[in-house]
Amino acid sequence: MQPINVGVVGLGYWGPNLARNFAAIPTCNLVWCCDETDANRERWQASFPSARFTDDLQDLLDDPELDAVVLATPVPTHGPLAERVLRAGKHCYVEKPLAYTVEDAERAVAAAREADRLLMVGHLLVYHPGVEMLKSIADSGELGDIHYIYSQRLNLGQLRSDENALWSLGAHDVSVILHLAGADPTLIEARGEAYTRPGVEDVVFGFLRFPSGIAAHLHMSWLDPHKTRAFTVVGSKRMATFDDMELERKVTIYDKGFDEKAESYGEYITRSGDIRSPRIPNKEPLRIECEHFIDSIRNGTTPRSDGQAGLRVVRVLSALQDSLRR
Repeated sequence: MQPINVGVVGLGYWGPNLARNFAAIPTCNLVWCCDETDANRERWQASFPSARFTDDLQDLLDDPELDAVVLATPVPTHGPLAERVLRAGKHCYVEKPLAYTVEDAERAVAAAREADRLLMVGHLLVYHPGVEMLKSIADSGELGDIHYIYSQRLNLGQLRSDENALWSLGAHDVSVILHLAGADPTLIEARGEAYTRPGVEDVVFGFLRFPSGIAAHLHMSWLDPHKTRAFTVVGSKRMATFDDMELERKVTIYDKGFDEKAESYGEYITRSGDIRSPRIPNKEPLRIECEHFIDSIRNGTTPRSDGQAGLRVVRVLSALQDSLRR
């Protein structure tokens, strides 16, 4: 098999992690690294000696041997750069979110379709073995009918001036909730507060309701004493959690709920049964995601987080932002 030749654009915070993983995949060659700053190129050149370094994306697009471009650039550039890459005939992986506006996301999806090239969005958590397990449990019926889902992404984190907590943190949780619910929401609402920087919400609460009746609540904050990355799924029979901060018990199933009393109609008693934590494979989610991108190119299959999935997330984020503004 001929290896897939990949170039990574953006060597700031996340790009080097992507470059490291693509360079380690046997069926992939990391052949280009691109960043507009001299310092970033110089910093990483020794780590990826087989790659060519440049400050110009066009060098990658002009290379006929390059199969795919990986974008880890600032969020406002995601949509326009993805469209440019796809129209140049390259497959494209773009970090989450796909774009900063619905219009940019739609243009990127259209460019992938027209160029017959693969577009994948880096919604990392839908590749996490723990989230895969949570999805499998929910779909199996073990929890019964799903009542509601809630997510918490909290920390005393870095204050940002260019984006609020919704856009900084929300793409992770929206992508997982849409993945778990298996549908698009019909009701989208948000409330938020800007405590430290005027006009930049550092805490956001979101609410989604789906056609099935499932409700979802999102709590996103970088002004919180607890570092929390967790999802809870509450069903009519059982409940389950995914806690990414746990080292071993990342997924836990609780045999808890309410049972109707056999001897009386309409009365319920609390059930608190066994608690179990299934084993979760200990593999880096980012490696799984990068391998999935390469395999999708090679096999001509649709990625789990394809352009349409990315567009759905951007639509929800934009609707939540509109609700915040109102």
